[in-house]
Amino acid sequence: MSHLSISATAHGLNYLPEYYADHAGLFADRDLTVHAKACDPWTGVLDDLADGTADVALGGIWVPGMYHGTPRELTVFAQLNHQFPKALVTRTEQTTDFEWASLTGKTVLAPGIGGSAPYAITAGMMREAGVDSAGTTFLRDLSTPMFVELFESGLGDAIILDITTAQSMNDRGTGHIAVEYAEVGGLGPNSVYYCRTDRFDELSERLTAFTAALSDGMAAVRQAPVTELEPLLAEHWPNMPLATLSASCARIQRSRTWDTVRIDGPATDRWMRILAEEAMVQTAPSFADLVNTRIVDAAELVAVG
Repeated sequence: MSHLSISATAHGLNYLPEYYADHAGLFADRDLTVHAKACDPWTGVLDDLADGTADVALGGIWVPGMYHGTPRELTVFAQLNHQFPKALVTRTEQTTDFEWASLTGKTVLAPGIGGSAPYAITAGMMREAGVDSAGTTFLRDLSTPMFVELFESGLGDAIILDITTAQSMNDRGTGHIAVEYAEVGGLGPNSVYYCRTDRFDELSERLTAFTAALSDGMAAVRQAPVTELEPLLAEHWPNMPLATLSASCARIQRSRTWDTVRIDGPATDRWMRILAEEAMVQTAPSFADLVNTRIVDAAELVAVG
C-alpha cells in the first residue's frame, strides 16, 4: 500500500469530501493511505512541501498563482471546491435583494490571517458588478475569531466568513447572512491540491489513486442526506453545535462547491485576473500555466474502467 501526505491550510467543512473519503475507506480501496494535517500558520504547507514532509498541499490556487514564475515551482492537479464557499454577514437582515453597492461607504471586516483571498474575491465581485471597491473600507489581516469577536462588539458593518462561521453567527443572532458567494460568484477553484513540480511525475500514480477516491467521496457527500453525515461532522468539529454544522453542510450541498475535482479553465483565468487587479501577481498566469490535467484525466479513466 502506498502513502500520501497532505498539509492543508485549514480544517474546514468545505474540505468534507476528503475527510469522508478517508472515513469511508475510499483511499484504502485504492491501496493508498493518506495522512492529512492542518498547518498553523498556514504557510507551513510551503515549508512541508519544500522539505518533503508533505507530498501535497491543499489550499487556495492563489498561492501557486502568486509563485508562478519564481524559483518555487508548484503544479496544481485537482480541486476540492468548485466555488467560493464564503458568505457576507451583516448586522441587519436583508429586506431586499443584496446589491454590492450597499457596501459603499461601509466598513467590511475581511479576515486575512489565512491569506488575502476573502478580501480579493469580494473586491473582484464588486468591480464585476460595476461598483468601485475603493469606496468601501476593508479591515484586513486579522484572524476570523478576532474579527468575529470585534464585529459582535460593534466594529464594522459587515464581515466576510466561511459558511460555518456565518451560519453560527446567524444562529446566535449576532449577524445575518446577506449573500452567499456560491449563489452570486459563479465558479472558482477555491481550494485545490498542488505539489512541487519536480515531484509531479514521481507522485503521479499516487495522485491518480487519491483523486479517483476523492471524486467518489465528493459525489457521496454531495448526495447524502445530511443526517447520514452528522456523525462525521461531530467527529471533526466537536465544539460546534451539530445543528449549525448540519445547516452549513446543507448550504454547501445546495451549491456547486462539491461538483467535481476537475478545475475549470475560464474560472481559473477569471480568478487570476482578479488577483492581477489587486496587484497580488506580477502578471496573471493562465490556467495552462498552473494546472496539469493529467491526473484528473487518468482518474476519470480509472473510474470508467
